Amino acid sequence: MPDLDTIDLAILRALQQNGRITNAELAQKVGLSPSACSRRHDLLERSGVISGYHARLSHKALDYRMVAIVHISLS
Repeated sequence: MPDLDTIDLAILRALQQNGRITNAELAQKVGLSPSACSRRHDLLERSGVISGYHARLSHKALDYRMVAIVHISLS
């Protein structure tokens, strides 16, 4: 795992809150220039710290009737 500094962690927090944020908005949030922010973002992706982007679906909008939560513990 690469050494993450406070700016890397701020980038990750912002992306967790909004994975569709523009690079310009992300740069402003973390206090970097857009080019520096883009380089760090790319490095986080290439190093595997960011493994993908996902859509969170609304169960209510999709009219799902049941949600199951399963916990399995092995020893």
